[in-house]
Amino acid sequence: MKTLLLCACCTAVLLATTAAAQDQPTDALVPPTSASDYTAAQLDQVIGGDWRPAVQRVRDTYRHPKETLEFFGLRPDQTVIEITPGGGWYAEILAPLLRDNGHYVAAEKQPAADDEARGDDSALRKLFAAHPAQFDRATIVTFDPKAPSFGPPASADRVLTFRNVHNWAMDGSAPAMFKAFFAVLKPGGVLGVTDHRADPGATLDQVKGSGYLPVGYVVKLATDAGFVLDGRSEINANPKDDHDHPKGVWTLPPTFALGDVDKARYQAIGESDRMTLRFLKPEAPARTASAP
Repeated sequence: MKTLLLCACCTAVLLATTAAAQDQPTDALVPPTSASDYTAAQLDQVIGGDWRPAVQRVRDTYRHPKETLEFFGLRPDQTVIEITPGGGWYAEILAPLLRDNGHYVAAEKQPAADDEARGDDSALRKLFAAHPAQFDRATIVTFDPKAPSFGPPASADRVLTFRNVHNWAMDGSAPAMFKAFFAVLKPGGVLGVTDHRADPGATLDQVKGSGYLPVGYVVKLATDAGFVLDGRSEINANPKDDHDHPKGVWTLPPTFALGDVDKARYQAIGESDRMTLRFLKPEAPARTASAP
């Protein structure tokens, strides 16, 4: 009898609770988190990660990682290839962000290519080994700069590259690199590019070797490879940079190629003025049915 009474009481409580919930106004319900809000929260978490040393975080004010990656449409469930990540400044953000639901791929030049490639490969592998909880699922692939390939065709959601196009412009590999980006991206995938921006109207010959590039040159590289320009952003612009320095962009921080000469002046300018471009690989055109 006691058991029956308890069950009856439980049923009454459940019915009352259900009725109360049904009487709640709809505006009292908490809406589900949007994909963009979820990504923003995840970015905040990894950008503040304690595996990022202070010397790297200082540069956030110039590189705007959260705003830049949001502009490129990044989500934690994507396959993202970062081209020549160097010592891993962006890898420290991307790999942990993508660890659980996506996939981060660092594409490096073959270590035998040159001393810089060997140094970058070593630095990146040391970074990954030092923090397995964040980087154990990240992948490093190498490519031949003379015949670049970054993975199976149409296998990536995003290809991102930060301050690298000027190097490819100098060694002549830029057209092949952009064609390889196009090949590895899925239809509808995005190529995100930031690089040092030359004065409007400047030609490649005028600025080659300075690190700065004409925006039109980068856009042409992408569109010649098949991409469509999908957006431009001033996230990484720096109006204090007049683009005219004795040793090009390397005069400015973080390199300070002149050492202590006028260092305070260049520190006040900050890092270089940069273009931020988003390119889209078009979806395959839909097939139309033939007339009967």
